[in-house]
Amino acid sequence: MKVKIQDVSGFQSLGLTIDVAISFMPFMRFVEQRAAEEITPKAFIYKQILAYFQEHSIPQTDIPLDDIHLYEGFLEHIYACLSPVHKSEKKLVWGLSLPLNPRIFYGTDLLYDMLEQKPEDADQYINKKAPAEFFKERLHIIYTLILERLYNFKVPARIRQYYAWTNPETGLRRYFEANVNTDFVDITPKDELPVLDFAELYARFAKENGQLLLENVLPLSLFRFRGFAVLSVSDVTSKMAVENIRKVRLNRVPGQENERYKNIIESLKTLVQNNRIEFDLFPFLRVNNKAVYGHETTGTGIMSKVWGENQVTSEVFTRQAESYFARPISFFSADIAGEKEMRITFLEPFRNLGVQSLALLPVFSDETVVGVLCMHTWQGEVFDEKTLSRLEPAFDPIAQLLQIYIDEFNLELENIIKERFTSLQPSVQWKFNEAAWLVLHQKKKHHHVETQTICFNDVYPLYGAIDIRNSTTERNLATRKDLQFHLEVLDNTLNTLLAWDDSSLMLELCYNCRKWQQTLGSDHWSNVGENNLNNFLNHETKDYLLHLSQYQPETQDVINRYLEVVQSETGEVFANRKALEHSMHLINDAVNTYFESEKEKLQQPYPCYFEKFRTDGVEYDIYIGQSISPDKHFNHFHLKNLRLWQLSSMIAVAKMTHSLQSEMSKVLQTTQLIFIHNSPIDISFRPDERKFDVEGAYNIRYQMIKKRIDKAHIRGTGERLTQPDKIALIFLEKKDVEDYLPFIQYLQETNAISQEVEELALEDLQGLSGLQALRFGLVY
Repeated sequence: MKVKIQDVSGFQSLGLTIDVAISFMPFMRFVEQRAAEEITPKAFIYKQILAYFQEHSIPQTDIPLDDIHLYEGFLEHIYACLSPVHKSEKKLVWGLSLPLNPRIFYGTDLLYDMLEQKPEDADQYINKKAPAEFFKERLHIIYTLILERLYNFKVPARIRQYYAWTNPETGLRRYFEANVNTDFVDITPKDELPVLDFAELYARFAKENGQLLLENVLPLSLFRFRGFAVLSVSDVTSKMAVENIRKVRLNRVPGQENERYKNIIESLKTLVQNNRIEFDLFPFLRVNNKAVYGHETTGTGIMSKVWGENQVTSEVFTRQAESYFARPISFFSADIAGEKEMRITFLEPFRNLGVQSLALLPVFSDETVVGVLCMHTWQGEVFDEKTLSRLEPAFDPIAQLLQIYIDEFNLELENIIKERFTSLQPSVQWKFNEAAWLVLHQKKKHHHVETQTICFNDVYPLYGAIDIRNSTTERNLATRKDLQFHLEVLDNTLNTLLAWDDSSLMLELCYNCRKWQQTLGSDHWSNVGENNLNNFLNHETKDYLLHLSQYQPETQDVINRYLEVVQSETGEVFANRKALEHSMHLINDAVNTYFESEKEKLQQPYPCYFEKFRTDGVEYDIYIGQSISPDKHFNHFHLKNLRLWQLSSMIAVAKMTHSLQSEMSKVLQTTQLIFIHNSPIDISFRPDERKFDVEGAYNIRYQMIKKRIDKAHIRGTGERLTQPDKIALIFLEKKDVEDYLPFIQYLQETNAISQEVEELALEDLQGLSGLQALRFGLVY
């Protein structure tokens, strides 16, 4: 123990002056009370202190700080009375200071050792608080004590003082909590206490400006502080490491996952106090109740290296994970290269990666396995069960973190399903939320449940179509060419097989093959004929050839060569159809990807409903209007902005598909069509089809026009309106196209489209007349 005066305000300029002095009287009142009440052997200690106090004539008045060394013997009695008996003085950080003043005058050697760090060591203490914060905290402590002692008012919150120190050798932090016991501090007002408005005071503390009020009505100069404070510092590294993991869970920021997991791993290393021990978290994700791979690496990522998709197939991973789910057990080995461990096959990948000590610990949330915590070292470093046991406090927050990751994964799946595979989009989600709440509300009140009709009134529709030019004709032509080649190969094969089999059945097959070749070359070809031909090729002929190869083994080479050519996946007889499908997929994938990326941008000026349809090309419907987002004011400029985007996007798509021609197995072209409907319509959600559709007789006419205009021809010419390298706009009246005309001029001036704009009248369609169109070419 030492008697030494030391200011521990450190580098912080607190600038706070209060009337304080050392006094032993608050402590002596405590000792007298305990001596009178205590009936255990502790009473002997208290009576000894009383006797010492009287024998040595300890003053009952203030003790000057500079004279404190005169009372070292009595200070030892105070230490014996107040220090924890189960701890050695050498391991205890304990001391006495002036009341509410950062000047220590007596303490353990370990306390002074901590306070007397060299400047370079002191830099290792992590202290992010500015002087103003320390000043505020100290005021808070003082006023808390005044209010509790003199006004019996409980301050809503107390400040806990934590300090972090970084070990320069390991780079790991240790955390300490400083406790100040003010039980032996008397607070005496120098004058009559002011009356306080406690309602206002409580409200001020709730807003964190209570101290400002107190400084005005209760200046500290009104009070006298006598006694001493008892200081103790405890190591709370484990507690703070676990708390840091909890904070990571609560303070998650999207896009900062790597930083988040880095903090978790650092906290785990702090918990075990070994920077050479590595960690990895492996969440168990499920789709349709089957285990699937995750894609985020946490820590060393060793679990992904062992169980990841680059190491095992999805089937093997699912089988292994399901086996672990059924019997989740912990595994630990200080050396996985030991004689016994070498017989364990699943450790081989870890050994190959250079692991020495390994622990695989299942993590549970609500009795369900949510993942594995892997703790390991590389070659040359080991840990034991004692180190492993230090992780115990972290399992609960780790389980919560893994469960959150699983929940986020499931939510991401749901969002993708909503975005790509259903009609439910964020712009209209609120309407479904309201309807769902009404259903839930009716259920909870045990009322008859009626599903509300989801409708949006007075929305402006925008329709666009990117079609693959002559796709039906191209498909029929590719099919015909492939079938012709198929029949040629079959004819040659059958003629070769006649050397082994000249039966009536074989002769009939030869005859039918030549007959089909003639039919396929004629103009009387139809879908019915194609179906019959496929039946002839895939059943009649193939079945007989398989039969022949079994009974005439010498024919097997010829028949197998034929079967290879007609294989559905790799066979040459599908070459033209595969080339066509490849080109169509190339176009549609590019167009879909473009619209998916644009869809998010469209929501920024004003929310709109955007739905794509897959045909031979891509069609889309867009609806925008006040009813889509009632809380946000809709303006006609929002519609104009969308119409300009519609023109610009059609140009971008047309140029994109044109640029893809060099990658196409079969060169295809696209046509671009926009239908302009200038009047708002009503749409409603159809639960049976899970899509939005138009409402009302007039609105249904809009839908009918959409379905027929792709076949529109220019009046008096027979020419199809939609043409490659051009964009066509169809409308009913001149006023419908007024919004588009300035945009067309703008696109001409920016050299995106040709200067010539055709104004065209269209031939009547079934039930439709008076359709008009604008058409212009693209500039590549």
